[in-house]
Amino acid sequence: MSFEGKTAWITGASSGIGAALAREWAGRGARIILSGRDEARLAEVADSLPTQTLVLPFDVRDDAAMQAATAKAAAWNGGVDIFVANAGVSQRSPAIDTAMDVYREIIDIDLTAQIAATQALLPHVTQRGSGHLLFISSIAGKVGVPMRTAYCAAKHGLIGYADALRAELSQRGVSVHVVCPGSVATDVSRNALTADGSKRGRSDGVIDNGLAPAEAARRIVDGVAAGQREIIVAEGMEQAMGEMRRTPDQLLDQVAGMVAAGYMEKMQAED
Repeated sequence: MSFEGKTAWITGASSGIGAALAREWAGRGARIILSGRDEARLAEVADSLPTQTLVLPFDVRDDAAMQAATAKAAAWNGGVDIFVANAGVSQRSPAIDTAMDVYREIIDIDLTAQIAATQALLPHVTQRGSGHLLFISSIAGKVGVPMRTAYCAAKHGLIGYADALRAELSQRGVSVHVVCPGSVATDVSRNALTADGSKRGRSDGVIDNGLAPAEAARRIVDGVAAGQREIIVAEGMEQAMGEMRRTPDQLLDQVAGMVAAGYMEKMQAED
């Protein structure tokens, strides 16, 4: 699959996996739309890319700003071919110590806001009858990991939404990809929330020694090009955990087959 002349819109694009994906797709000839909260850092990423770019800064929790950004993205250079729901925040705290507000914040950012952004874009991609929607979940979206109960809940939920959406869109020309990274050398642990909602401020050795963001991005884009619905991006024990909990292609085919056989129309007729 060629990405030459395609437009990829990436949220959480000011650093880490998001910025690396922007560089990878730009290197393969795609135009890039960059979104995140920090306009200056987004501009730095844009300046480093050998392609046409558009910077659309907004906070994913600001619904009005997100809707405005969606309208601009859809109107730019013929529309969005690839959308990456990548914005997110992690956690490092035991459940028994964690304030409920921390759960609400992480689930709002990592799950609800990603769903809202996708829902805003759905009319555009379904009308075009083509496109790719990517959801950056985690190995922690497949396996419950200690000290990350809120993060695991959000990332498991994101996979559930993506899997159901994939089935619904299976007859409409839009592909849905779930990405499950393991440890990638980013600031994810340093920016993680602690029990009271403050930033942790330090990284983990396993994160620091994880995959380089550029390598993770290459594997993700290769997975999209190959049509993989679930893309595991990890090594060692984390890869084994992800593969053990991988959703079988046969099951995804079965659910898509239900849609092809008129399942949704039958359900709506009964309402």
